[in-house]
Amino acid sequence: MPEYKFVTLDVFTDRRFGGNQLAVFPEASGLSTDQMQMLAAEFNLSETTFVLPPDDPANTARVRIFNRTAEMPFAGHPTIGTAFVVGARHASDVLHLEQLAGLVEVRLERGDDGTIRRAILDAPQPLSTGSEIDVQLVADAIGVAADDVVLSTHHPIAASVGVDFIIVEIRRQALAGAVPDLSAFRRAAAAHPQTGTRFSVFLYCREGNTVQARMFAPISGTWEDPATGSANAAMAALVLSRIGQDVISLNVRQGVEMGRPSVLKAEARKAIDGFRSRVTGQCIEVLSGIAKV
Repeated sequence: MPEYKFVTLDVFTDRRFGGNQLAVFPEASGLSTDQMQMLAAEFNLSETTFVLPPDDPANTARVRIFNRTAEMPFAGHPTIGTAFVVGARHASDVLHLEQLAGLVEVRLERGDDGTIRRAILDAPQPLSTGSEIDVQLVADAIGVAADDVVLSTHHPIAASVGVDFIIVEIRRQALAGAVPDLSAFRRAAAAHPQTGTRFSVFLYCREGNTVQARMFAPISGTWEDPATGSANAAMAALVLSRIGQDVISLNVRQGVEMGRPSVLKAEARKAIDGFRSRVTGQCIEVLSGIAKV
């Protein structure tokens, strides 16, 4: 029976047992798509990644990302964590990772001893937005009152920089008490089929450049996510697109309510092709082992 090494990491934190958990298979050649999906379901984390040789030898690696039920075109914390693992095996401080959503560039900042301190990823796509979402439907899904949804910057809306999220700004006092309702999530997804089957909702409150956030994706098996880099990147680009500035830098805390505090920086800038964003975070390795497949 073939054996495959894996490591687990906590992402968007500088200490074990905080941040968002991730499993990485750094040498995944030989695994089929079905096996990758089964391993991701077995680990039961929000995502698991599999590192493969790049299709283009000019790039560093090809990375496939799976949540509990499906493959993801792009995701933030899996890319950051995978970059730490891949970067430990490469001398370069700039990684080019092939993903379904496009090529993701990750820059690594190292200490004097060569240890990776933090990683900065550029989202693979400029901001794109879809339909606005009915306020009552999304409020029911996340367990808040409709008048707790803040509409001054944007209405609840589908947004993406590589993977879709429903972005919702809510009042600060409502954030901690928000609770996903699976039946209401399914009703909202059915009412907005153009958003796809995941209907992942990123809710946040912003005070200046400080953001408190949560993310619920119960339809795809993630009741709550401790840190969601791709959603934060989309949120930063969305906010920037609505406030009439050229750049924005946000300090984000997520995962507090679920006991896994996470910290990241989300930045966006106005570019020739639209609004581009990046996410910066730290990472720490926790476990390593072998999977027999």
